[in-house]
Amino acid sequence: MLDRALRQFKDLPLIIILMGISALAMLLPAVHGYIVRDYHTSRTFFYSAVLFLVLAGLLGLASGANPRGPQGRSHLLAMLAAFTILPIQLAVPFNESVADTGLFNAWWEMVSSLTTTGATLYMPERLAPSVHLWRAEVGWLGGFFMLVMAIAVLAPMRLGGFEVFFSGGASGGPMPTASAHDDSADAGERIIYYTLRLFPAYLGLTMMLWLSLLMAGDEPLVALCHAMSTLSTSGISPIGGVGAAPSGLVGEFLIFVFLIPALSRRFWPGGGELRATERLRDDPELRLAAGLVVLVPSVLFLRHWIAALDVATPAATLGPILKSIWGGLFTSLSFLTTTGFDSAVWDDARAWSGLGTPGLILAGLVITGGGVATTAGGVRLLRVYALLRHGERELDKLVHPASIAGGGDIARRLRREGAYIAWIFFMLFAMSIAVVMMAVSLTGLTFEPATILSIAALSNTGPLAGVAADTPLYWADLSDSTRLILALAMVLGRLETLAIIALFNPELWRG
Repeated sequence: MLDRALRQFKDLPLIIILMGISALAMLLPAVHGYIVRDYHTSRTFFYSAVLFLVLAGLLGLASGANPRGPQGRSHLLAMLAAFTILPIQLAVPFNESVADTGLFNAWWEMVSSLTTTGATLYMPERLAPSVHLWRAEVGWLGGFFMLVMAIAVLAPMRLGGFEVFFSGGASGGPMPTASAHDDSADAGERIIYYTLRLFPAYLGLTMMLWLSLLMAGDEPLVALCHAMSTLSTSGISPIGGVGAAPSGLVGEFLIFVFLIPALSRRFWPGGGELRATERLRDDPELRLAAGLVVLVPSVLFLRHWIAALDVATPAATLGPILKSIWGGLFTSLSFLTTTGFDSAVWDDARAWSGLGTPGLILAGLVITGGGVATTAGGVRLLRVYALLRHGERELDKLVHPASIAGGGDIARRLRREGAYIAWIFFMLFAMSIAVVMMAVSLTGLTFEPATILSIAALSNTGPLAGVAADTPLYWADLSDSTRLILALAMVLGRLETLAIIALFNPELWRG
């Protein structure tokens, strides 16, 4: 009986399953609103949950007898629908709970949360605590959804960064696969398999960080929202950022540690187990991320002494030095993982370096992005690593034209075909930035805001708008047409250009 129920469940269209899960998720802010005696918000979320549970059930019954189409196509379309149509459902209780707003603004807010962009139209004090919890929960679910789909759907289709492993027609790769990850396995079975494997780890890490932040001094709601935002890399905060949290630098250190899983798939079950001859410290994504996280604060730190050669500066003390280093480390890792939290002492790091707003550095970090098959966005570290190894090899050939590079078949394929497909993706990402910039410029934005907002949307790092420019940019100040373009850019950045292009592949549409 249980096996039959599971088969019927996995045969349902993915978008209907997501509708049911989203409806159940509305019960958490409903319960929270009841506990804090915000009965209007509690009723709104509870009634919405009942309504959409019934709707999802009816749609499930209606679609149960329909034959399924090609699974690769249907799941890619479901992912696209999840980030464009599903936010309408998520926006209904949000719209009813927030006074003097509209369904379009609520939809935009939910698109931003579900894609883990974390951009918001509202000041923190405008939203009720239960609504803040809803935004963080939607971002948390969106991060988990991409984590599962990256391994269960995109990896077998050679998308989402995995095309670097399998380019050039080779079927092997540095990532051993489980039986449920094999191409011959049903896509629905893979999704269920990896959901059951990943959810305990995802939930467990979130609870661990929540309890740790509670012990560090944060209020329960603040700690939970920041824990959800950290694991999903959404950067959503009910108080405007971790810099205002009571836990202070201790809380930042805890968040710093829990941001590390966004750097490599190796930290997640099914993402790629280490072989007997491999060590975690040899993971290319982790090594590249470590280099970038150390490089940025080092540049900011050393620039103070370079500037002191020409300008007399007061003698440095240990306190400002340590604050400068920590502010650079935390903010660099946060933006590299496309979370977007800035440290409480980030201003000290900027003042120490003498740079007014190092927006170009932060923009470069979010474009680089986090690891493959993680909750982070951006170009992804593995693609950048492939390009670096290819460039290194080309320089070696200039010095030693007759040299033969080693490293084995995997390393050679990564430097050749892997770097080739990574360069194609990088060019598509750059073209996407140019197209979005041109589109929003036609709506009236000047060059600098158009650049920053386009990068923030495509890299799914909404907080970048508030820290990259000399004057903070506010998403609420944009026109509806500009916000619509940027919302579509968030979806494009979350799904990636190659996945969108794959939908136009004729082979995908042949039954």
